[in-house]
Parts: sequence; C-alpha cells; structure tokens
Amino acid sequence: MSGLLLALFAVAFVGVPQASAATGTAAVAQALKKGPVYVDPRAEAQLPKAQADALAQKIEKAGKPVFVAVLPATAEFPPQGLLSAVRAQTGITGLYAIRLGNAFDAGADASVMPRVAVRNLTDAVKAGGPVDAVTELNNFVDQALTQTKGRAPASWGDTGVDDGTPVGGLVALGALAVVGGGGAYALVRRNRKKKEEARRDAIARLGVVVDEDITAFGEELDRLDFRPGEPGADDAMRADYGQALDAYEKAKQIMAQVRYPEEVQGVTQALEDGRYALARLDARRQGKPVPERRAPCFFDPRHGPSTEDATWAPAGGAARTVPVCTADAVRLRDGLDPAVRTVDTDYGPRPYYDAGPAYGPWAGGYFGGGILPGLLVGTVLGSLMSGPAYASDFGGAGGFDGGDVSGADFNPGDFGGGFDGGGGFDGGGGGGFDGGGGF
Repeated sequence: MSGLLLALFAVAFVGVPQASAATGTAAVAQALKKGPVYVDPRAEAQLPKAQADALAQKIEKAGKPVFVAVLPATAEFPPQGLLSAVRAQTGITGLYAIRLGNAFDAGADASVMPRVAVRNLTDAVKAGGPVDAVTELNNFVDQALTQTKGRAPASWGDTGVDDGTPVGGLVALGALAVVGGGGAYALVRRNRKKKEEARRDAIARLGVVVDEDITAFGEELDRLDFRPGEPGADDAMRADYGQALDAYEKAKQIMAQVRYPEEVQGVTQALEDGRYALARLDARRQGKPVPERRAPCFFDPRHGPSTEDATWAPAGGAARTVPVCTADAVRLRDGLDPAVRTVDTDYGPRPYYDAGPAYGPWAGGYFGGGILPGLLVGTVLGSLMSGPAYASDFGGAGGFDGGDVSGADFNPGDFGGGFDGGGGFDGGGGGGFDGGGGF
C-alpha cells in the first residue's frame, strides 16, 4: 500500500507549480498559461491590478482564447518578433494583444481569427489616436470577444496546488489523475471524432450547393457566347471575359482543395466576382452603361448582381431591405414570392437562410460577411451568425482550434495582425512598436 501511495504522491506532485526565475517573454508566456492578462510589474501604472482583474474576468466569462500583456518598452522586450515569441512560448492557439510602452499590436492563429480581421480590428482600436492602456485594451477586447473562434484554454481553470496543501490532498488528486486520466483521454477522442464527422458533413452539404453554383456559372459563360475576336469586341470586353474565365477556374481550383467549411467563402467570392465581370461584358456588348458593383441577389446569388433594393420579410420576421435582381423585384411588387434558393436539410429542402450554420460560409462569400448578419436578422442562419461562437464549430485550417495546445506549431507568416511585414511589431509602418509609439 505504501508503494501505491508514494506512486500517487509522485503523480500529484507533477502538477504542483514550481518556483520559476523566468524572465522576458518566458515570464510572459508562463503567466498567460495561467490566465488571460499579464501585467509586468514595471508597467502596473498603465493597467492597475483592479483594471487588470476586471479585464481578465471579462475574457474568462466569454470563454475565448484572448491573451493580453502589458509590458515596459525596454531592451528585454524587443519589438521585432515579440508577438511570435510570446505565442510560441505560451504554446496555445489564440488571439494575442500586447501593449508595449505606449504602443499596441495584436496577432492571432488563423484558426482563431483571420489575419485581415486582426489587422482591421487593430487599426480600428488605434484610429481615434493615443489613449491610455485601460481604454485601449478594453476597446480591443470588447470587439475581439465577439469575433474570436475557439474556447479558453483548460490551463486557465487549473489554479494548481499551493504550498499549504496537505499531503492527503495531493494523494487524492493523484488518485483522481490516475483513475480519470484514461476517461478524459477517451472523452477528448470522442469529441474530436464528432467534430471531424461534423466537418466532413458540412463540407459534403456545401459541396452540393457550390457545385451547382459553379455549373450554373459555366452555363452562363456558354450562353453569353462571347468570342474575343468577334466583330465589335474591344479590349474592355476581352478584359471582362478574361476576368470571368479566371474566376471560373479559381472557383473550381479552390473547391477542389477545400478541407474546412470556411474555405468555401473563397469559392463563392470568386463566383460573385465572375458574375459582375459578365454583367459588365453584357452591358458593353449592348452599348449600355457599365452597371455599378452591387451585392448579388439576396434570394439566389445565381441570379447575378442585384439591380435594386426591396423590402422583404421572412415568414414570421420583421421587414428589412435586401438587394434583389430585376425579376425578383417584379415578383415582390406583384405580391408573389421571390425565387428563393433552397438547399437540402435533414427536414427536406429549405431556404438557405433557414437551413442552419453549414451554409454560412457559402453565403458569406457572396455577401461579404459584414452585411450578411443584418440581412438575415430573424432567420435561423442570422441568429446563429449573431453569436460569438459562430463558425468555431469546425476549427480552422491550421489543425488546432482556438485554445488548443500546439506548442510552437504555427506559421509565423499567418500569425499577425496590424502590419505589412508578416505580423507583429516589426512590420512596415502603420503603428508598429518600432514606429515611434505605435500611433
């Protein structure tokens, strides 16, 4: 029995925090593994403990992998590569924001937030000019929590065992670790398997719809029957036709390589670009003015670019203004139902906006994401997209979800937000830490 107790004690002792003399980015990383906010003692005047605790509670309550550090502008924290160094040593996928002196920058793993979104968010926070750390960091976190994918790392919930814990407590913890370890591992495997099945199912559903869209676009190219050498063809027409062909090929190439549902956005964005090129070409051939760039028809993007806005309300929902093609505008004025795109669901064909989250990436590519939630208010897809957890169900293209422990397994080229030089504070202007204060 004594041998078993010693073994259990040894298992438990592994989890006991040890004293550390870590400094620099290693100290930052060590702290961020335990909680979302770290303030270097030399920077406490910028973010006092009460404000730091409130910011940490806000992040923990949201359950998102958002990490914040406030550091002094000293040689210990060189701006170049600072974000990547902290991310690599923390080893957890997430969104990282650092206030260095009076400067600010952020970076994220692609599975947590797209690079362009990080850059836009960082620029928006800086847009008002210099502000104190409390204001800047709260503004950033408030906006970031609604957009960050994934979940808080498990290590935040592990407070460890302090030095006063009785040996009996350590033995009990060790016993739980031994007994529960196998079950926890099995649970993780089951969850990953379910998630992988959901990912494959989502791609399969999207594949049907996207293949229909690609085929329809190819048929439009054939119907147009444009020949670059035909009488009356000019360089502008040939350029439009070339762009349409390029979009067609791009859509097919992207779809052939799709591994994650969110990647489908690139396909439908390419098709939307191609349809506008065809609309320009058609107008030029008929001697009409080139149409303005508008969103595709809300009811079915295959109808092409919208020509006007109309008032419409989903069944049981509030009226809103949506972009529509000419044919659907006429139907609405005549009191008829528009020609809505339906997709397959477990309950039979349904309008895409009432078909669930699987079709979000498809719609987002057509409508640019930003305007889509407003168009979809009151629908099933709109309700799902309005929540901060939207699109986090399937993870990202990096293989690790937000909050997962990946160690240094991430692409520094994809990790970054505010600048042109590969992310981090050493980028090409616009507010990096090497640019005189970051504003």
